[in-house]
Amino acid sequence: MSNRWSAEYVELDNKKPFEEFVLSLPIRDRAKIFETINYFLQLKNENLSIKESLSKHMEEGIFELRTSLRDTIARSLYFYEKGRTIVITHGFIKKSQKTPRKEIEKAKRLREQYMKRSKYD
Repeated sequence: MSNRWSAEYVELDNKKPFEEFVLSLPIRDRAKIFETINYFLQLKNENLSIKESLSKHMEEGIFELRTSLRDTIARSLYFYEKGRTIVITHGFIKKSQKTPRKEIEKAKRLREQYMKRSKYD
């Protein structure tokens, strides 16, 4: 078992919310989001501090990863799972200063479903 940080994505009943979000974006923006995820994992693996401009705790173990795109900001919500894993629930384009409540609730719901499912895998 590796002691390096890695990323997984929630997949429930053949639905992949993060993948659906990423595929809805232009290819340049997709690349930027994966670049952000890789940079975040690199910082975690090198045990370096992570600035709030990159990742921020929202509430109840839900965090957001921030990616600045050309004319907007993408958010990818995630939580930590045992074994040095971040699990990305979904993403969205931020339209206001504050992360919408419904997006945080969606991340919690996806986490709950993911945890239930992974217990039986």
